[in-house]
Parts: sequence; structure tokens; C-alpha cells
Amino acid sequence: MSVNGVTHPSTDNDAVDKSPSPGLADFRASHGGPFFELQAQLKLLRENTLRSGTRAILFVALAWGVPFLLGIPRSFSLDHSQNAYLADPGVWAKFFICIGAFILAEQQVERGLRARLAQFVRAPIIAPTATTQATRDLSEALHRRDSRGAELVCLAGAIFAAALSYFNFHTVDVSSWAVEYRPQGNRITAAGWWSICVSLPLFVFLFLRGMWRHLVWAQLLRRIARLDLRLVATHPDGKGGLAFLAQYPNAYVFFVFGMSSAIAAAIAKNLLQESLSMTTFSMVMTGWLAIVIAFFAYPLSAFTPPLSRLKQNGLTLLGAQATRYHRAAERKSVGRNIFEDPTPEPTDDIPDPSKLYEATQKLKTVLVSREAVVPVAAAALIPFAVAGATKLPYKEVFSVMKKLLLL
Repeated sequence: MSVNGVTHPSTDNDAVDKSPSPGLADFRASHGGPFFELQAQLKLLRENTLRSGTRAILFVALAWGVPFLLGIPRSFSLDHSQNAYLADPGVWAKFFICIGAFILAEQQVERGLRARLAQFVRAPIIAPTATTQATRDLSEALHRRDSRGAELVCLAGAIFAAALSYFNFHTVDVSSWAVEYRPQGNRITAAGWWSICVSLPLFVFLFLRGMWRHLVWAQLLRRIARLDLRLVATHPDGKGGLAFLAQYPNAYVFFVFGMSSAIAAAIAKNLLQESLSMTTFSMVMTGWLAIVIAFFAYPLSAFTPPLSRLKQNGLTLLGAQATRYHRAAERKSVGRNIFEDPTPEPTDDIPDPSKLYEATQKLKTVLVSREAVVPVAAAALIPFAVAGATKLPYKEVFSVMKKLLLL
């Protein structure tokens, strides 16, 4: 598919374009790579459908359901003091919510990102002289997406996390669903072993893999920002024709919700021990929201320089034309210019550029906006609000969340 060809946003069942020269809209963030190929071989998904819902149920069953079954009958306990399985917020967050959210996010992310790239083609925003470089940038992004080395690093991180969990189980001084404390040495339960070998590594791997693929997307956007772009200073969207791109973070709502749930679960454990104040809790929420916004601002910030140049050059050009127009209008009204110049000035009719100048003045050079990231910000803060409301005054907790969303 040519970069200049018009391409419609895909659905989960779209067929894959097999053309040797892929266009921007052929970028599939959730396809490719060893893990994708393994799932395809196991018939968990196909090239033309991710089957996100089915896979989410399967992976949650493996990560959360199997330890629950291995711990029966103790698994049915809700006693916090006994560190029961169903009373552990970390179990619910990492093995149930996070893993399910990461898998469900794949389809949402793929659709969202392809829709954004399709708009580059549909407008078209990329100049014809830059299409060859755009194709090369896309090929490089696809190569990075499919990198076996990158997924090996993600797997190594998962194994490292499992090792840390193993050693931590041997150092705790209290029994739980995962370990039985004994003076002569702790004993890891069957559910604990499963969490070490399967549940935790799967959670960490999916998290790191999702982060890597967002980095690939970020680098692709930053490369596109360096191309010759057909931006319009007076575009009604107020962002040179790029406002559609500022909406891409919304595709990561599930992913952000999963990440936030894991961190909020750790906060909830501290709250159960009554070791976290409202002030500290507010600072944690604020800091986490700043991290999430920076996560998406990084790729979008690459478009600030071209938008700034567009605004500066537009104001310079339109300002000069406005001077000529209004001097001519002044001569017609009073017979001469108040500040006269002996040099003859053009008498041709010049269109009034005032409205264009005002529109250019309003051009925003930063693509990140509050309206565009409110869904993502809500996904980032809701798990914290729920965790905080378990011990802290819920009115204060939700008041803090409301203020952060209105910033």
C-alpha cells in the first residue's frame, strides 16, 4: 500500500496487507514478534483477529484462577490477618485486573494507532517528497516491533522478577496463601510456586512488552515529525491539522488502568497497615499522573518544533501582508499614510489577512491537552481512589482525584 493511498481504520478482523512496500496505516502495534507467533501456533489468535476477549479470560484463568484452585479450601478465606488469597489486593491487581487489561488493550491500541496513522495518509499531511522516507521509517518500526532481542529482554525481566519473588518468600516472617512461615525455613505452597513460575512472570512480561511497543510507536512518531509535513497554521482544529494525533493516548486506557491497578494495590497494602497519610497519598496520585502524562507527551512533543516554526513563519508572513493591506486601506480613507514614505507603494488590491493572522495567533504548539487525556487520566487515578477509599476519608480521596482531573 502506498503512503499516499487512502486507507480506512482497521477493525480487529481486517486482513493484513501483504504488499512489499507497506504504508503508514499498515502499522499493527499488537502483531508480530515471538510471543505473537507462539500464540498463533497455539491457535489462540489468528493473523486477522486478535481474539482479545478470549485470550484475556484464558490468561487470567492461568494467572489468577490456577493459584486459587491450588489453594482450596484456604482460598475461600477473606481474612486479611491471615493474608488470604482473596484478601490480597496484589493478587487481584496483578494477576486478575492487570493481565486482563493488558490483553484487552492490544485490540484497543492497535485500532487507535492505525486510525491516527491513516489520518496522516488521508489528509494527506506528509508531503509527497517525504513518502519514501516515511516508508523506510515504517519498515524500521516494524522491524523493532518484531525484535526477538527485545522480547528476550522482556522475558529476562520477568524471570528476574520471579527470582526476587522466590527469595522474598524465603525471607518473610509471616504465613500467607503463598508461603508457610517456619522457624527452620519457610515453605512455599503450591499456589506460591505457581505464582513464581507463571503468574508473576506473565504479568511482568506483558507489562514490559507493552512498554516496549509504545516506545516503538513513540520513535515512529518522532521520525514522522522530522519529515516534510503539510501543516496549516489556520486549520480549524487549532493545532495545524494535527489535533487528531493528540487523541492517541485514549487508545491506552486499558493499559494505563492495568499499570495503575498494580501500583494502587501496593498503596492499598500500606493503607491496610495504616502507614500512609492523606498528604502522602495525594502526592503519590499527583506524581503518578505526571508520569502517565509524560509517558504520552514524549512522542507528541516531537511535533512542537514544526508547529512552532509554522506559527512563527505564519505570523511573520501574514503580519507583513497585514501591514501592506492596512496601509493601502489607510491611503484610501485619508488620502495618504500617516507615516508617509516617499517610495511608491503597490496599489494592487490585497486580501485582508486579519482573520488568518488571528487564527495563526491562536495556533497551539503543544499537542497534549487536558481534554484529550481526561479518559487516560481517569484510568490512572481511579484505582488509586478506590485503594485510598478503603481507609482514608472517601470524600477527601475523590476530591483530590477531581482536582487532578480538572487541572
